[in-house]
Amino acid sequence: MPNQTFGRFGKFGRFGKFGIMRERLYRVDAIVLKRTDHGEADRLLTLLTPDRGKLRAIAKGVRKPTSRKGGHVELFTHCALMLAQGKTFDVVTQADTVDSFIDLRGNLDRVGYAYYIGELVDRFAEEGTESRTLFDLLLSTLKQLAEPALNPDLLARFFELRLLDLVGYRPQLFNCINCGNPVQPVENFFSTEAGGVLDPDCKQVLPQLRDVQPISVNALKVLRHLQSNEWTAVRSLRLTADVTSEVEKLLQSYIVYHLERNLKSVDFLRELKARAYAAKK
Repeated sequence: MPNQTFGRFGKFGRFGKFGIMRERLYRVDAIVLKRTDHGEADRLLTLLTPDRGKLRAIAKGVRKPTSRKGGHVELFTHCALMLAQGKTFDVVTQADTVDSFIDLRGNLDRVGYAYYIGELVDRFAEEGTESRTLFDLLLSTLKQLAEPALNPDLLARFFELRLLDLVGYRPQLFNCINCGNPVQPVENFFSTEAGGVLDPDCKQVLPQLRDVQPISVNALKVLRHLQSNEWTAVRSLRLTADVTSEVEKLLQSYIVYHLERNLKSVDFLRELKARAYAAKK
């Protein structure tokens, strides 16, 4: 007859040394998307994981100077975590850094892009849904962003298009969204409401679309190239300032339309760019 106190689970039964059920503990690979102060010394973390998608967890006591976990759960850190299931939020019981992207953190402009990319993922990712491809995309983008010679604007546009693919909002750039005919190399039009490019003829027959805007031949070429190629094939692109601005504005308006909200990090990036431009004068 098993011991009435410990039973078949041994000295601590189904519970670990500190009273946490083994079944409630699990490990995750995670990237920290967001953190918010919680209580006197805790932080509420928003994490992206490959198998569980986006999740939120409490890191208790990490704001204390003596905390051993604090440095492992900084923003944008790739970390390995042990979590205990909780009633409201799961609790971080162990944390180890896999990659802190130290070269990224030393550059304020790159940090601004990391905030933007992290906010995009936070807004689009679903909680509790496997998102390994999105996790891999975010991880590779942070690694690329840490490279000093890389063009962060181009990387951001590439990331936006890949993200839109993954979350089901891929814009149609090769065929007219109305008639389906291949888009010709002339000035066409783009509609966020319709979901892609309209040729000149279809633009005329769809007056109900209120957000139609012209898109230049060069901007459309860039968007199509970014959408249909891997990063290794597009990273060497050199764009004019006009094309860079046009592509950025078009994609951001498309993203805001589908999110139905503005992104806070966009204003931060604009401020950084304005400071850099003023410094060159």
